[in-house]
Amino acid sequence: MRQTWRWFGPKDQVSPADMAQAGVEGVVSALHHVPTGTAWSSDEIARRQNEIAHHPDGRPTGLAWEVVESIPVSEDIKRQSGPWREHVAAWKQSLEALAAAGIETVCYNFMPVLDWTRTDLAWPRPSGATCMRFDLIDFAAFDIHVLERPGAAESFPGDVADAAARRAAEMDEDQKAALARNVVFGLPGAADNFTMEDVKDHLAAYESVSDERLRAHLVDFLSEVAPVAQRLGMRLCCHPDDPPFPLLGLPRVVSTEADYRAMLDAVDVPANGVTLCSGSLGARADNDLPGMMERLGDRVHFLHLRNVSRDTDTLPCSFFEDEHLGGATDMVALVAAALREEKRRRDAGRSDAEIPFRPDHGQNLLDDHGRNAQPGYPAIGRLRGLAELRGVIAALSHGKVGPSA
Repeated sequence: MRQTWRWFGPKDQVSPADMAQAGVEGVVSALHHVPTGTAWSSDEIARRQNEIAHHPDGRPTGLAWEVVESIPVSEDIKRQSGPWREHVAAWKQSLEALAAAGIETVCYNFMPVLDWTRTDLAWPRPSGATCMRFDLIDFAAFDIHVLERPGAAESFPGDVADAAARRAAEMDEDQKAALARNVVFGLPGAADNFTMEDVKDHLAAYESVSDERLRAHLVDFLSEVAPVAQRLGMRLCCHPDDPPFPLLGLPRVVSTEADYRAMLDAVDVPANGVTLCSGSLGARADNDLPGMMERLGDRVHFLHLRNVSRDTDTLPCSFFEDEHLGGATDMVALVAAALREEKRRRDAGRSDAEIPFRPDHGQNLLDDHGRNAQPGYPAIGRLRGLAELRGVIAALSHGKVGPSA
């Protein structure tokens, strides 16, 4: 399993030098400054590769850009509206440029409007650490009483809607504004400039898009881009919905194993694959992560290894981002399944036998609290997660331990 680390570019408070000290083998990044729907140029790709490969003084870091996360899929592609065909063409051009630069793995998502949703970006834990949390009551209070989405109250269980009304009544205007900022943070590039009216406009654009229609649009998109990736020797890996249940009346089509199986079967080429994110998928009790790794393993091109603890096993539910070896997912069993898949690939002679993974997210620890890094991407919290995962991998790969030793 190849150890990678996400980097958001030169503005990221966690530098390539930090990554090198953490023992990272490869870097996950993207051209976040390029507008969605625009093709990535060879010059911009080369610039990012150079930023990763060299310290500011020119010394080599020993790192390379190995996984793209993400080439954004525009809302027009998801809705098949406006210039969506031009956006698909630009996506293909980006694949061509990345392949020419030697980058083979591209993660993307097909979530409408929101990339992810949390209500608290720094929820305190008893240890003094902080983490991201999705609180269902807070979210319902936002949806019903801050955003005031028509029909919002009916989309929650009655007891949740009642509790949300009480919680909203206890909030002052500053608290409501803070909650809205946390929720809106999941809008790509929108944390500082999206108003509630902007959000309402985005939601209105999806009023006629059902789950079935969005799934058909995903298949149409993959039918265009996956053959290009296959020809180029690349791997596309779709990230699951986060959280993996409906929010804000929007459709969800990548939340379960059945969703993935339908997507893979509809466009059945090896390049069309999965980003198995144990944190996103783990927010549903009915998602068996080790089993999914076994059953979907030959098409798992990228792993996000993190853990969440759910307040309940019902849907929808509240959850928080736990320690990597804590939470609801049996991380040791998941890593063991990934190692078995790698062995199957080596035995079959596959060139992609080593599966890249990253210690997705992490709790804020020690001086993470003052670093002001991207929410969910602290230096020390991820370093702890990577160290724990590295230990699990080393133990499971050791020939002198286990029942047969």
